[in-house]
Amino acid sequence: MASSKVPSAADQRLIDHAARHDLSVTVKQFASWRRAGLLPGNVSGGGLGRGRGSTSAPPPESFDLVVALARLAGRGKRPADLALLLFAEGLPVPETTVRAAFRAAVDRDPLPGEDDTSADGRHPDERLDQISQRLTDRGQVLTLVPARARRIDERITRALGQLPPELMELDQNSEPQPLTPTDATLTAVTAAIGGSVPLQDIGAMLRAMSPTMAANPMASHVETTQADVPEAAASILAEDGSLAFLPGGDPRDVLRVLAGTAPLEDLAAGWHTAVQVRKWALNLCRRVEGELEAGQLGPAVEEWLHGRQLMSGLSIIATLREPRWTPSRGASSALMWLFQCQALATSTACSQAANGTSSISRGLRRRLPAT
Repeated sequence: MASSKVPSAADQRLIDHAARHDLSVTVKQFASWRRAGLLPGNVSGGGLGRGRGSTSAPPPESFDLVVALARLAGRGKRPADLALLLFAEGLPVPETTVRAAFRAAVDRDPLPGEDDTSADGRHPDERLDQISQRLTDRGQVLTLVPARARRIDERITRALGQLPPELMELDQNSEPQPLTPTDATLTAVTAAIGGSVPLQDIGAMLRAMSPTMAANPMASHVETTQADVPEAAASILAEDGSLAFLPGGDPRDVLRVLAGTAPLEDLAAGWHTAVQVRKWALNLCRRVEGELEAGQLGPAVEEWLHGRQLMSGLSIIATLREPRWTPSRGASSALMWLFQCQALATSTACSQAANGTSSISRGLRRRLPAT
């Protein structure tokens, strides 16, 4: 609906500029975008003299911003969503607006069983007890393996048959204790509230995320790190067996700090990495399903199997858990990539043990190729 307010001469220039791009904007939209910090106000051009008032003009960056805002704005788009989309396109959104949008993305990412009163200054153990009870009451659990990934795993397992003995032998845990969905959810919540978790719990989570595997060498590698390489383990593990280089407390607090302090170019690199990883993950799923349909297992299935237990495989799982992408999800994922890059850079030993995850660091320094 068009605004009844007569636009100023400066705003009329922006309206005309949008119209030349076949886009329609209103004075009401200008006011909303300016309140949200998405569009700068017009700047005074000085007085006209002899009581004729003064002039104003749009800042140069307003013209590109108005065209993009008119193109991107729509039903259900929050101002923070628009800020992130503008930032992703390299448009000159005010820095304070961009950082606030990244912080808002973290705040909109609650834990299972968490509500607005879950923190309230409580000790982490008390918070965990409260959330655990709420999860039990609601029967709420995490989806460890999305249905699409589970179907792919099962079809590959049927096609390949029994794992070769040499691969089975790499799993030194002959009787792993399986995690129930409730146990896995509590483990994830514990990690989110208190920071790191013991390697044994990480190994158990890796097993729970690949339930069709008869053997899990990567989970075994994590579980036996402390015994196999005690010198390296001593430098990266705390007394309770958790990763010492990860910050204690709620990791979302770290993400909020990153949102407020990371260089804008790092935030942009994190964003583009998150977008490209999502594209790669969905493309790989389609390629794997195509090979399975054709009954000809090839490079896509090989790529799936090689990365299933590594960061690349976890990225696929995370992507499939969120079938509907939103700008807020993109910002949250971008901060997680920056956080992981920072954590991996802290420990060379951990990076080597992850067998290839150094590609994350490289991915934040150059955009991943589209697939």
